[in-house]
Amino acid sequence: MSTTSSPPKAGGSLGLHVLLVSLSLVMVAPFIWMVLTSLKTLAELGDPGWMPGQFQWGNYAEVFFVIPFLRFMANSLVVAGWVTALQVITSAMAAYSFARLEWPGRDRVFFLYLGTMMLPGLVMLIPNFENMVKFGLVDTYTGLILPAAFSAFGTFLLRQFMLGIPRALDEAAEIDGASKWRIFWDVILPLSRPGLVTLAIFTFVGNFQSFFWPLVMTKSVDKYTLPVGLLFFDTERGQATHLLMAGVTMSVVPLIIVFVLLQRQLIRGIQIGGVKG
Repeated sequence: MSTTSSPPKAGGSLGLHVLLVSLSLVMVAPFIWMVLTSLKTLAELGDPGWMPGQFQWGNYAEVFFVIPFLRFMANSLVVAGWVTALQVITSAMAAYSFARLEWPGRDRVFFLYLGTMMLPGLVMLIPNFENMVKFGLVDTYTGLILPAAFSAFGTFLLRQFMLGIPRALDEAAEIDGASKWRIFWDVILPLSRPGLVTLAIFTFVGNFQSFFWPLVMTKSVDKYTLPVGLLFFDTERGQATHLLMAGVTMSVVPLIIVFVLLQRQLIRGIQIGGVKG
């Protein structure tokens, strides 16, 4: 007696689509509110409705007159860019050591290193700040970048990618006379590209939006990153929420550009990491 699988129910598929659309609207609603608020006047901020009476595109131009927006944006891009580059390099080198090299106590050191992920960021804030004071790096770009240049999460992520690369490639390269560094640079890194791109995107987005560490470390206005610089709208300008939302909207643009340019690599990296995990 042959059995045939029943086709999926149309009602169930429709319900799933309605659920997904509803969740999407919930996710995108804060962004829509932010953009619409950025186009309101100061007097309209107390209105319960979302739509402005007339779109105030001049709010975006006014942001540049109130704060040195481009300076703050440049600071954020420089700090996030350097942190991303250093973190990808250091994490890749550490991951290669933990995944491909044999040395005494390797696994124990890795689990100890991984244990630092359990520590809240605020716990490490005071020791990091004391070190920056001791080395005279407060209110410097180096002080903003250096503590974030190493990542246990990045090491773990790239180690999982490198463990999935066949060891026969290492052996073949060694037979051809390649050194450990040559194997790392010419064999392992190219094959780990999805993982590197995934880590780079997460790192860049996280550090571009970083607020608390730059707030603690910077004293000079010319060193402020964009999240810290936007505080001017709540101090010197009072509660200028419409200008604050305009500044936040413009600050999202670099993140959208990064995601659009690297979305394929990001999705591929997450898929590969999920399969290997």
